[in-house]
Amino acid sequence: MRSRTNHKWTFRARFRKNAFGWRSQPAIKRIKEAVSEIKKAARKDPVMGAEGAVLLLEKLSPALEQVDSSSGAIGTAVNNAINTLVPIIAKAPADDDLRGKWLERLWDAIQEDRIPYIELLPDYWGELCVTPERASYWADEFIDMVRFVWGPDPEFRGYFNGTTACLSALLKAGRNNEIIELLELAPYKSWDYQEWGVKALAAMGKKAEAIRYAEDSRGLNDNPIAIARACEEILFSSGMAEEAYNRYAIEANQKTTYLATFRAIAKKYPHKEASDILRDLVASTPGDEGKWFAAAKSVGLYSEAIELANRTPCDPRTLTRAARDMEVIEPRFAVEAGMAALRWLVDGYGYDITGMDVWAAYNHTMKAAENAGVKTETFECIRKLVAGEVSGDRFVTRVLGRKLGLN
Repeated sequence: MRSRTNHKWTFRARFRKNAFGWRSQPAIKRIKEAVSEIKKAARKDPVMGAEGAVLLLEKLSPALEQVDSSSGAIGTAVNNAINTLVPIIAKAPADDDLRGKWLERLWDAIQEDRIPYIELLPDYWGELCVTPERASYWADEFIDMVRFVWGPDPEFRGYFNGTTACLSALLKAGRNNEIIELLELAPYKSWDYQEWGVKALAAMGKKAEAIRYAEDSRGLNDNPIAIARACEEILFSSGMAEEAYNRYAIEANQKTTYLATFRAIAKKYPHKEASDILRDLVASTPGDEGKWFAAAKSVGLYSEAIELANRTPCDPRTLTRAARDMEVIEPRFAVEAGMAALRWLVDGYGYDITGMDVWAAYNHTMKAAENAGVKTETFECIRKLVAGEVSGDRFVTRVLGRKLGLN
């Protein structure tokens, strides 16, 4: 039987030192392939999969040293890999000796992480230790150095890459009071460290105190979304979902788009009416009401969607897509969405608008109008709207003028 350490991993040869030069996309592709290979192996043999995960984490930083990381894409790919690989290592049924060797290898990799790329790994040290006893051992290995770099003499203060590993290990070991005492030595407040105090207080059942501790961490360089998420989770785990929603839901669930934010909150708080969530979100962004159009449409709040689209500028392409998608199943809504798109186009809104965008808004509005039985009225409304165009070089008039009998 082939030993786990001699398993022929495809990714091994690909992650040589400086293997990718400065290019990030090939590196990202190889990282994803390596993680997939490890996951597949772990399904058949969890210990072998964990061995592969440790090996990849060892090889990541040396292979990526010269990669251009300015876009943040490679860092995101590495962090996603860590999030996937840590549970594979932690869940593997390894004996004490093997797990001890894995931890030693991972700690060596962290110490040699010069860029750094695997700086997220120490946050998971307690999870990687698996047992409170092993976590306590590692906490003792780190804690004196943390105390030294957080000592009273500014001349000796510095950065220690095992600080969060120490805090994580202390939490796993149940040494929660020591976490609070250690954080009192920190020369400045940083959420990267303070969040461990929140976790420690919550683990001790002091949830109200944990929330106050988190709120006290807010400052110039804080992470408000992360702080809100921590507080929301504490309230949620205490069965206080309504208070969690009222105090933290909007701030804690911010996503890259308005629609994604709405969906995240609606999923987390299924007891809340979609209309109530939408109302609260709209109120949280005064002046950006139109940007919640897609969220309202997605849950069938059509009248609210149109009201929002007409209140403040809304992307004309978003409105046109809505008219296109709904021209058969909800034609009256589609007509109003298309009219809103044309209105904002006439007012000069939209980024890199072309004649094709104008024609798309017109055509889908008219198709919806035909389906709704209001074709003539809609044509006249569009004609009147475009005839009043005064912005810029009257671009919409130049595109639709002949069709509307305005030229």
